[in-house]
Amino acid sequence: MDLEQRVVDLERRLAALEQAADRPRPAPAPEREPGDDLWALHGLKDQLAELGADNGGVLFTGAVRTPTGKRYEWQYGLVTDTVLDGDWADAAESFAALGQPVRLRLLREVLGGRCTAAELTELDGTGTTGQIYHHLRQLTAAGWLHTAARGRYEVPADRVVPLLVMLTAAGR
Repeated sequence: MDLEQRVVDLERRLAALEQAADRPRPAPAPEREPGDDLWALHGLKDQLAELGADNGGVLFTGAVRTPTGKRYEWQYGLVTDTVLDGDWADAAESFAALGQPVRLRLLREVLGGRCTAAELTELDGTGTTGQIYHHLRQLTAAGWLHTAARGRYEVPADRVVPLLVMLTAAGR
């Protein structure tokens, strides 16, 4: 990759990090009442009432352990007006990166422990080495992957639960 392209990629990643830093912080987890099947929803409603958010809001959360044994606990919520008034086009790159079956498989494999490009190129049905690198670049540019030490890829900790939430929502 030439220097100019690397600078463009770094600037895009920096802009994404700056946007993430400007996002509202997640609310504390609601407490669960015994026998309350909708405890998360009730907790969200309580939080929204305290904020005076008459139009409601959304919350997604998760506590997961990946096949490699790593644990992730995460939640994020926004009031409805913030979601509806935001620029939805900003999400296009992120959705586009996930809109390809090979990329979704690569993410699953990385979460499962195959972390190097060499390991990922050995998988059947994922394409040529060049195609794999193209997919990895797309996922990295969109923030779904980043490179760790020694050319190892990983899903950033703050993207694991959102990825699983999106996959869950897609199946509903």
